[in-house]
Amino acid sequence: MEISLAAQHLVKRYDAVVALLDGNLDVQSGEVLALVGANGSGKSTLSKIITGVVAPDEGQLLLDGQKVRFSSPQAARKNGIVEVYQELSLVPDMTVAENIWLAHEPLAWSKIVRNREIRARTGDLLDLFAGTTQPSLRPDALVSTLPPDEKQIVEILKVLSLQPKIMILDEATASLDSRQVNRLFELIEQRKAQGMAVVFISHRMEEIFRVADRVTVLRSGNTVGTAPLDQISQQELVSMMIETEVVSRYIKQHEEAKSSPVRLSIEQMRTPVLRGVSLSLREGELLGLGGLRGQGQTDILLALFGAMPFEGKVTLSGRSVHFTHPRQAIREGIAFVPGDRGSEGLLPVRSILENLQLPSWRRYGLLLRLTKARKDATTIARRLNLVMESLNAPVTSLSGGNAQKVVLGKWLLREPKVLLLDDPTKGVDVGTKGEFYKLLSELREAGTSIILYSSEDEELLGLCDRVIVLHDGQVQAELADTTLTRSELVAASMGTAHGGAA
Repeated sequence: MEISLAAQHLVKRYDAVVALLDGNLDVQSGEVLALVGANGSGKSTLSKIITGVVAPDEGQLLLDGQKVRFSSPQAARKNGIVEVYQELSLVPDMTVAENIWLAHEPLAWSKIVRNREIRARTGDLLDLFAGTTQPSLRPDALVSTLPPDEKQIVEILKVLSLQPKIMILDEATASLDSRQVNRLFELIEQRKAQGMAVVFISHRMEEIFRVADRVTVLRSGNTVGTAPLDQISQQELVSMMIETEVVSRYIKQHEEAKSSPVRLSIEQMRTPVLRGVSLSLREGELLGLGGLRGQGQTDILLALFGAMPFEGKVTLSGRSVHFTHPRQAIREGIAFVPGDRGSEGLLPVRSILENLQLPSWRRYGLLLRLTKARKDATTIARRLNLVMESLNAPVTSLSGGNAQKVVLGKWLLREPKVLLLDDPTKGVDVGTKGEFYKLLSELREAGTSIILYSSEDEELLGLCDRVIVLHDGQVQAELADTTLTRSELVAASMGTAHGGAA
């Protein structure tokens, strides 16, 4: 089979946010094209347009030289274009076989599903990764019982079962071990020989140079170049991914934080993602967690908040602690602002007042002092410049930025010692971000210690005293002062740290 796909001058806007300004790529049968870029560069948006998940505002797609426009992933799939997503699309309560063949089950002439054939063909697909998985990975195994690496393998096999002409792999190796990665690359080489085209998105520089033929680089929503990988070095590729070294500080950093006492320390923290992470946090310090999404940043925050089991040692204000429930962390002055405010940070069916007071109702006694609770909530709402009808209005009546203010505001009432922030300004407008940064500065002046994960590199560079960069669940670099630059941050995120290496 011969196939070609070209994306030309694609543009995608979400209100005032431009996710993709000028996206271009082309890929041919029998080649692997690496698509790379720093956080927020537009890689995911470009792949979503190609696979019909979102529609472009401008630009065009050409399939075999003909203009196409996919209205859905199903439309792209009919044309042989399929993506292995970074965030799994599997149904937990269905079996491996049911997930792989969902919506394209082999049918008999009477429209009855051929279950025996499904099991046999699923077994053949699983054999592609034979020797790299546990014996428990069988066609009839429930997906919910599988470890992350085997779930990722099922996701890959689900796509291969469709026999695609063009396959997009979005961070498909992130949860695989070395044997599984090697096997995947062998399968890619086999499919290349059969004429498949592959778009490979990865944060691992070594893998990019190992498996890809060419590379296309995105920066700030623009395609800035394409090159054969045998004609470019890793350092040249990193240089293409970054802007000119100009960093504007959002808030003045606190020199006194460098000499403040250590408030929190972690030693050899381990989770299914983290592989022995150690760090320290001083009083009044704002510590950033950098690196591409999914490298263990959220695991650190959840573990510290008592919401994820972990191994290792945590010391808080000189005492050894190991929280197994958020209630314990809250009692010790730790607060957590999650990245998904809709499902994790708010009670959508409740009022703004109830959401602001969510962690604090017990402070107002068994016979609830509602007047005092309302007065305190009003003070916080004013401090946050919360735009609302009234405290009694449902929290769903708020804009995204104001809803995020409520997620943060509910913790301000408790005057936390340690504030954990998981990508808190995602989807928030510029004006609200400015207010948020000002509030962080005020909290630091009051002595609050803050750990911030952000998917925006400029936010980490502009806000933080130090940035710990994670790569594959480990500390790749610690950046501060002269090493806290965009080039060092991007290089460390890709696993090629320079002077700031830890």
